[in-house]
Amino acid sequence: MGDSTRTSKERMETTDTDKIQSGDDDDDVTSKRKRSGKTIPFDVLFGLTLSGVCAGVFVETLFYPLDTIKTRLQAQRTQNQLGVNIFKGVFNGLSKNIVGAIPATALFFLAYEPTKLYLEHELAKERRYLAMITASTAGCLASSVVRVPTEVLKTRAQTGNEVRTVRAIMKHSGARGLFVGYGSFLLRDLPFDAIEFSLYEELKSKYVEARVLESRKKDIGRFEATAMGALAGGVTGFVTTPLDCIKARLMTDTCAVNPLNGVYDCAKRIVKEEGAKALFKGAGPRVLWIGLGGGAFFGVLESCRKVFVPSWGN
Repeated sequence: MGDSTRTSKERMETTDTDKIQSGDDDDDVTSKRKRSGKTIPFDVLFGLTLSGVCAGVFVETLFYPLDTIKTRLQAQRTQNQLGVNIFKGVFNGLSKNIVGAIPATALFFLAYEPTKLYLEHELAKERRYLAMITASTAGCLASSVVRVPTEVLKTRAQTGNEVRTVRAIMKHSGARGLFVGYGSFLLRDLPFDAIEFSLYEELKSKYVEARVLESRKKDIGRFEATAMGALAGGVTGFVTTPLDCIKARLMTDTCAVNPLNGVYDCAKRIVKEEGAKALFKGAGPRVLWIGLGGGAFFGVLESCRKVFVPSWGN
């Protein structure tokens, strides 16, 4: 009787364990099934985009003062040329920046996520980096139609430029004034987005592979995402500082006499008048801002994804 009871209990426990394991397997299968196609379901794409917007707005707000200091350092050709204390009014233009950041970030992820998923299915594993580069390029181009006018308004508000409202810019330069520095923006942000997202995704992929071998866990925590995002952001921020400096000069230049004439002319004048080191003005605040911002961005992004699209996985 005792043996029979124990056998019955063991069978019940085995059945329960099988159910739990089966449930986990079902979740994995469901997740894989959702990711197996080349297209993203609308509800998932909405969740991924919303996660990106939340992360973007959080970072833009939290690290805006560092961005202001960096922009002021880059915009001045001589010591205190702007005539303002670089540490005063560091939140000038924040509201305009947030209003523009929301649709710009949404456009980026609406282009980035579907492009990345499609190319991941089309390309071999060893060429996966091309999917990240192409996807980030598509996202940057899609968002640039909003990001560039937002950058113009933001940088001019940060530097105390008199021509800093939409009405003033339209009166001074017409609609083209809202897109001044568009070429330099793309020259900076196309490689920036490609490097940062590719580096983060590669770090994440290698970490997940190692984690699966050790503990069979495929997800990453907020701390890991923050650390990898900070590394990717810091490296990318330093490498692209000269491009950012040129962009800042072009967007804040409103001189009627001998104005800057494009990216090459701007770079040439900076080197000739101030030396090549001037291209790295604001590198310290930029690396600090982009490094911390990258960590915060990807940390919040992964956390939001677990809330808005938990079945999609990392």
